[in-house]
Order: sequence, then structure tokens, then C-alpha cells
Amino acid sequence: MPQRRHLARAVVSAVAATTVLALATPAWAATTLELRQSNVTAGGFANQECADPRFADLPDDHDGWHFVLPERALGDLLSLKLTFTDGSRTVEVTIPDDSDPYPDALYATGGQNPQLKHAYLFTPAGWTLVTGTASVTGEGSKFNLSHTCAGQPSATPTPTPTGSASPSPDGSATPNPGDSASPTPDASTTPTPDGSVTPSTSASPSGGTGGGGGDLPLTGAAVTTMALLGVGLVGGGATLVLLRRRRDDVTFTS
Repeated sequence: MPQRRHLARAVVSAVAATTVLALATPAWAATTLELRQSNVTAGGFANQECADPRFADLPDDHDGWHFVLPERALGDLLSLKLTFTDGSRTVEVTIPDDSDPYPDALYATGGQNPQLKHAYLFTPAGWTLVTGTASVTGEGSKFNLSHTCAGQPSATPTPTPTGSASPSPDGSATPNPGDSASPTPDASTTPTPDGSVTPSTSASPSGGTGGGGGDLPLTGAAVTTMALLGVGLVGGGATLVLLRRRRDDVTFTS
């Protein structure tokens, strides 16, 4: 009889321990919740609360993010995993994680039984929150982005060079408006009243023809003078020849 009593007590204890573990397991099992919002920016989010004490140390060039578990029946917030993009790359952030360069923390609500219900994060201004998940100790479906505080992205002005040449599509350089080039004078000639030519002070060749390229062109007045001179010389020569022949034909008689 004593052995049967001890065996019955052991069976009852085992059943009670199993029942307690079965009831306690759902309360401590971690549940993954999805972020209700997606593809949002801090500046584009409707609920802005920069007066949040958690944002007191928020730099001007950073965005502040505040996340919350909405259902009171949920347990503690264990961690968050958030995906951001800065326009050129994807950034994965975990809260809490001291290895991330972005300040973050979990904090509890007040009351007699405080629970970890909130999380905040600082990121460089202008990032887009793509999606996120939360690990909690209770049951639920989603968690929320409660409010944000948008910062101003730091702008680095790009200096504009002056006096430089911009390459054109064909590879040649196009000077800027500030790079004015001195005009190149041409080598045209100006005729004088006496028929001679006076070269100008320009250095560029004119559009004349000829193999030499540097000969001065003859003007109309010089050609006429030379032609008249030639005609006069020819006429004078002919006259002298005629007079000589007449003199030779004269005979003297006594």
C-alpha cells in the first residue's frame, strides 16, 4: 500500500508539471509581427511629434522614428528589424543593436507592471522606411510606426568652376562665357589714292589666290598705267624706225 501511494503522488505531480508548462509555453513564445506601414519617409509621415522627449538629442540632419505595440494583450517587445533605403543602397537596422551607428533603444510604458512597448531610432534625414518586423513575447498581428520627427538633409554645395572649358560631344572644348577670345585681325590690304597698297595691321591671311599666298594683288589703277606706258613705248619705237628709213632714202645730187 505505501508503494502504491507514492506512485500515485508521483503521477499527479508529473501531470501537474506538464500542465503548468503547457500553459506557460504560449506566454513566453516569441511571435513575429509585421510593420503596418511601408515605404514611408519621416517627412512624409502624417504624425509629426518632434516634442517627444525621446527626440531631445535628435541632430538636425537626422530623422526620428517612434514605434509602438498597439495591443495591450501583447507581451514585451524583444527586438525590431527594419529595412531602409537611402536612394542608392538598402540598410538593415536592428533595435536594439549597439553595433549599428544609429542611436536606438527600447523603453517601457509606465504603471505598476511596465512592459517594453516602445522603440525609437535615429537615421540620417531623408531615408525611406521600406518594411519591418518585431519580435514579441505575446500574440498579435502587426505593430505601428507611431510618429516621426523629420530632419533636414545636409546639403554639400558643388562648386562651379569658372574659366574652364566644357567638352563638346565631338571632343572639342567649348569655352565658358568668361573666356572671351581676342579677335584675330585679317591681313587685308587697303588701296591708297596713288595706286599703291598699304597692308593693314592684321595677322590672319586674306582669302586671295596664288601659290605664294603673301603677294599683294595688283589694283586696277596700276594695270592701266602700265598698259598706257607700254602702248606709248611701242608707238615711239615705230615712229623712230619710220624716220630712219626715210632718211636712208634721201639722195643728194650735185
